[in-house]
Amino acid sequence: MAGLGRVKALLFDVFGTVVDWRGALLAEGEALARAKGVSVDWPRFIAAWESARRPAMDRVNAGEIPWTNVSEIYRRRLDEVLPGFGLESMDEPEREHFNRVWCRPNPWPDTLPALARLGRKFVLATLTNNDFAWAVAMAKHARLPWDCILTAELFRRYKPAPETYRGALALLAVRPEEAMMVASHNYDLRAAQAQGLRTAFFPRKEHGEGQTRDQAPEGAWDIVTGDLSELADRLGA
Repeated sequence: MAGLGRVKALLFDVFGTVVDWRGALLAEGEALARAKGVSVDWPRFIAAWESARRPAMDRVNAGEIPWTNVSEIYRRRLDEVLPGFGLESMDEPEREHFNRVWCRPNPWPDTLPALARLGRKFVLATLTNNDFAWAVAMAKHARLPWDCILTAELFRRYKPAPETYRGALALLAVRPEEAMMVASHNYDLRAAQAQGLRTAFFPRKEHGEGQTRDQAPEGAWDIVTGDLSELADRLGA
């Protein structure tokens, strides 16, 4: 805890860090395939669907396209990938419902117990690239005990743009050294650290057992742990 005694607020990345989005997509995808009587390579489907997110967000940040919510990015991409997997017969209500699977991931096993502990000592807020409405729906579904939900939509800039981190600090009325970014993604922590925030990293297998990216710290993060429970231990919660 040396040097971290001033931290008042923990800002959490959500997708992958707090919830298992891929597990939700696999489970609901397999149920959909059974209902439709088709066989689908869901790991390949998910990779193709998810691949549209980062390029689109980068184009928004670069000013190449107007602000576009993550929900719309995924919805457009869903229409593109369905035919290649034998699912083109899905009607509009089915597509809308399936697109919202991103709102229905379950928390990782350590998430809720650790957040309960951390919430007794710190302000708990999200800082996610998710839509505001989707972040609220996800919190309701997974019973995530946030004190505050902050998303890129509020600032019209996606992480790692500096405006997202500075905007969160301003809304919470805390100084950079009074906030800690908690994420399983090195790029997120790198950007937060550049704005003066403290940083905490732990790896997740959000892309499956074959994942190699973000399995080790790539910077001088303030805390590196195995999971959220260990983070709570390290922060004395």
